[in-house]
Amino acid sequence: MNEPGWHDEIDEVEHADNHLARMIAELGKRVLLDQTLIIVTSDHGMPFPRVKGYAYHAANHVPFAVRWPAGIAKPGRVIDDFVDFTDVAPTILDLARISHAQSGMQPIAGKSLGPIFSSRRTGQVSSDRTSVFVAKERTDVGRPHDWGYPIRGIVTAQFLYLHNYEPSRWPAGNPETGYLDTDGSPTKSLILERGRQNRADPFWQLNFGFRPADELYDLATDPDCVINLAENPARVAQVKKMRQRMESKLKTLGDPRMFGRGYVFDEYPPTSGAGFYEKFMRGEKPPANWVNATDFE
Repeated sequence: MNEPGWHDEIDEVEHADNHLARMIAELGKRVLLDQTLIIVTSDHGMPFPRVKGYAYHAANHVPFAVRWPAGIAKPGRVIDDFVDFTDVAPTILDLARISHAQSGMQPIAGKSLGPIFSSRRTGQVSSDRTSVFVAKERTDVGRPHDWGYPIRGIVTAQFLYLHNYEPSRWPAGNPETGYLDTDGSPTKSLILERGRQNRADPFWQLNFGFRPADELYDLATDPDCVINLAENPARVAQVKKMRQRMESKLKTLGDPRMFGRGYVFDEYPPTSGAGFYEKFMRGEKPPANWVNATDFE
């Protein structure tokens, strides 16, 4: 890959790796390494079409490495349990023997990874870790009224199901404001040019065109999430089942989208760039240095 900023990102990864190596070396000098729980993970998805600003597998399936020789039984095991970021806080509280009430934190949706660490089993350790839930509201500005592109999804061992709650909106951001959810790159520029020549171009459609309300992908055969099985009449029952499973869980978590109050997310002011769309359409030039000047249509 030869994208602008790609080498900068490699440098950043190497910089982080070097600092992690220094911390590990220091823990070793203090004879604390084996007793220290080390968790290394990452931000969601790279700034690339169909990754940043979306909810496909490449946007959500991120590295999550844990080291704790004194606390993880039978190292080298391969387990199939699903874990996510929400599990980090309850894990640390659990291992530190701090109750949720003592922590002063807001309610926590995740669960401690302690039982997985202490188990000696392989495969599926916890019967309730067979899926994870993903969600998106707003990742950037550039739509009218600062609206986002709300998505909810559920990931299982084989399938990814996504529901787009506002399919009439542009998923990667509006064309006239440069599809701001996706950073600028030669790849983005090439796909946009194909789309300008032919809006039916499959690459433009997949990356920047409107999405249907329901999307279903077989991760075993299609990890890049290209073939939407939800459009297959034979999959109607499966789509309905996965949506019901997803929404049942989200209702227990009090997700406003499940109760017809999704507008509350659109009403939250952006932390920066508020009113970008309206300013741009008035002829102002608000900063958008993460995309190319040719991205604007």
